[in-house]
Amino acid sequence: MLLIRIFLTFLKIGIFTFGGGYSMIALIQNEVVVKNNWLSISEFTDILAISQMTPGPIGINTATYVGYTAVVNSGLPAWQGVVGSLLASLAVIILPVVAMLLVLRFLAQHRNNPIVNTVFGVLRLTVVGLIAAAALLLLNTESFGTPGLNLQFVLSVIIFAAVFYFSYRHRTNPILLILLSGLVGLIAY
Repeated sequence: MLLIRIFLTFLKIGIFTFGGGYSMIALIQNEVVVKNNWLSISEFTDILAISQMTPGPIGINTATYVGYTAVVNSGLPAWQGVVGSLLASLAVIILPVVAMLLVLRFLAQHRNNPIVNTVFGVLRLTVVGLIAAAALLLLNTESFGTPGLNLQFVLSVIIFAAVFYFSYRHRTNPILLILLSGLVGLIAY
């Protein structure tokens, strides 16, 4: 049954993801697009865009939208899609919450242990790699267009470079950058 598979898939994603929502994007994409074919890469890219704009953690938002879309794409009714979204959302957070409570209890007792500090150092490096993988997933033709000298690709690269420059170099407010990028896209397209 699809609902059980969605629950188990997001349970697995939730327990094996460290570093927050952006680090789970690569795992979600691999499970729902590559392994299970519940969504196309285009649908997944659209869901990521919506998840980033929706208030709340991106990992939970993505799980919610994927759960709904996967169920509806399979031909089941919309009310079962709502159940799919609830199951995916619950599954992605339940084991990390339990693990977090257990780890907090452990850390309270072993706060200054050098081995614990070393493990957290390694986890930080892993999180950087997972977030980089999520960024690379967004470098696709659905986000940038077909590479070459066409308007969509060139404009996408210019917007990307400008946003990167102003956010990194000048610490410009991200909300302002999103609004300006959206305005440029609206005018251009």
